[in-house]
Amino acid sequence: MPTSSPTRFAQLTTGLALCGTLGLAPALAQTAPTTLTVQVNKPGAPVSPVMYGLFFEDINFAADGGLYPELVKNKSFEIQGQHFIGWNAIKGAAGLQAYTVVSDKPISATNNHFARLTAARANPDAGLINEGFRGMGVKQGADYTFSVYLRRGAGNVSGLNVTLEEQGRQSSGPVAATSGKTLAQAQITGLTNEWKKYTVVLKPTGTAAKAQLRLTMEGAGTLDLDVVSLFPKDTWKNRENGLRTDLVQLLKDMQPGFLRFPGGCIVEGRTLSERYQWKETIGDVAARVPLINRWNMEFKHRSTPDYYQSFGLGFFEYFQLSEDIGAEPVPILNVGMACQFNSSELAPVTSSTAPGGPNAAEAHSHDDDPTLETFIQDALDLVEFANGPASSPWGAKRVAMGHPAPFNLKYIGIGNEQWGPQYLERYEPFMKAVKAKYPNINIVSSAGPSPDGDLFDKATTRLRELKAEVIDEHYYASPEWFRQNAGRYDNYPTTGSKIFAGEYAAQTVAIGSPDNKNSWDTAISEAAFMTGLERNADKVVMASYAPMLAHVDAWQWTPDMIWFDNLRSYGTPNYYVQKLFSLNKGTTMLPVQLSAGAKNGQDNLFSSAVADDKTGEIVVKLVNYSASARPITVSLQGVKKLGKTGKATVLASPDLNAVNSLDQPMNIAPKDASFKVSSSNVTYTLAPNSFTVLRIPGKR
Repeated sequence: MPTSSPTRFAQLTTGLALCGTLGLAPALAQTAPTTLTVQVNKPGAPVSPVMYGLFFEDINFAADGGLYPELVKNKSFEIQGQHFIGWNAIKGAAGLQAYTVVSDKPISATNNHFARLTAARANPDAGLINEGFRGMGVKQGADYTFSVYLRRGAGNVSGLNVTLEEQGRQSSGPVAATSGKTLAQAQITGLTNEWKKYTVVLKPTGTAAKAQLRLTMEGAGTLDLDVVSLFPKDTWKNRENGLRTDLVQLLKDMQPGFLRFPGGCIVEGRTLSERYQWKETIGDVAARVPLINRWNMEFKHRSTPDYYQSFGLGFFEYFQLSEDIGAEPVPILNVGMACQFNSSELAPVTSSTAPGGPNAAEAHSHDDDPTLETFIQDALDLVEFANGPASSPWGAKRVAMGHPAPFNLKYIGIGNEQWGPQYLERYEPFMKAVKAKYPNINIVSSAGPSPDGDLFDKATTRLRELKAEVIDEHYYASPEWFRQNAGRYDNYPTTGSKIFAGEYAAQTVAIGSPDNKNSWDTAISEAAFMTGLERNADKVVMASYAPMLAHVDAWQWTPDMIWFDNLRSYGTPNYYVQKLFSLNKGTTMLPVQLSAGAKNGQDNLFSSAVADDKTGEIVVKLVNYSASARPITVSLQGVKKLGKTGKATVLASPDLNAVNSLDQPMNIAPKDASFKVSSSNVTYTLAPNSFTVLRIPGKR
């Protein structure tokens, strides 16, 4: 232990003053600092440049109604068996005579359903209202592009009246909410007896979080309509089919190393027919066939029968988003298995794909009755779509969508969260086929949904035997589990397969409970666990919190990293923990030794350290899971060219149950302050219940 001295006393006083600056009441429970020795002169493994990233799954209205900002729900009437999801007739005795979905001479073979409206006489209530995704969020003075395909039938229908209005009182039965304040209006004329696209810009006169779209016929007769869209012009990079700006900004601000997509159990589907098929999500947006979302009825306590996937956010847009935020794309592909929590349906393994059989790349694909060859070929075609030249069939499709340069895909996940011998039986030929054609692609494999147990152990053993490059481990557990398992990877092999902590989140109540909260307790416990990931940078190369996004009015699962409504969004304390690790990941792991040989996490003090060779700083991460302030001394062993001023970034709250919200988005958020560095022994006082990042100018 260092001795007390005037200099040390001054440094300690400075640390306490910093606590006061951050609004934290210091309550010293110790008389002498705990010493942490950072071995700057004995650097460990390089930190993976993709160490901290993002996991995206279309759960909680994360895509439609969230990241993908189309405001019209079910714009093409293509949801099988539920063609009018999102649409209701306007209540009125003299309104529509009939409204139905038909397929008579549709726009295209894939978009083969449309709405047919019939009015016996002209009436201002002859039409439909679209409710949006728990309403439509619109901003005063912003531009929204309304577009629709129309075809006039018998009668004298001369136009379509378009009204954006606030929702009024909700009505029961197959009728829309009553009308509220009118926000914008337009009329479309010049109708013909052939399909034609019409476009008009609406500019709301007010802001509303829950607006609706009213479409009424001008005149009497029959009118066909399809592909009804209301899309904000304010999108990320102002793209025509762009993404919601505030949500993308929150992601970009994290400086993520990778983006894993599209899931998650979405990859698998409840049955193989409901699986995610990436080829159906590229090309013309209007031609993409929607699918009921597998999360719509998964939880009885959060039944969401109107939840579906439009695929307006498809694989091209995922790759584009990865590029926009500087993240490596990590697509996860179905391995011929439906979700094992649902049907457990399996695609057969034929002789051509069985281990030792012919190369699956030469096998024929049978989409109507898929065997494993179908799934393998989809993977090979995806690599070509992402990386192939314009002269290749799938590379040409990427180029046609406006991206001539390759996306430089480096990773592919084979299966999401599968387990058991059925997975391993399919994984092996799948992996070998991909490696045979694309040896430089890194394969991400699955260790299953649990972090331990017989199935986990058998999968890990076999995947290491097969020389899997990255094994994906998942854990949803209590905050205590995360703190107790900070040393999980200390004894993992340093050679061979690396680890991807692909899905994790601390649960305040229980896994899947609707009462879970994004409390400070969960976030600080995850921070404690992540110091263990960083200490084992020679074994762990990727990590991501899950799930990523949730709509406050339409969620299925809690907790979630980022919450939003139709207009606003905020990062949880968990978001800020992830962000601080990502922004401070450094370049090289530095070993940390605690006083008297204590282990990481002993006495609820957790730590890790890295060198940031790009900035010439030593970065020390410290978690004090204690209700008392804690003085520490960071001894920088062998540091060179030490600077005089360091930067402290602190996340803290005296209340472990504290949360952020739409109204208090920064209740728990990072606060920065500087501190003096007078020697290689840096004394600092950690606030109670805090996660602190110290950046100390010094080279190794």
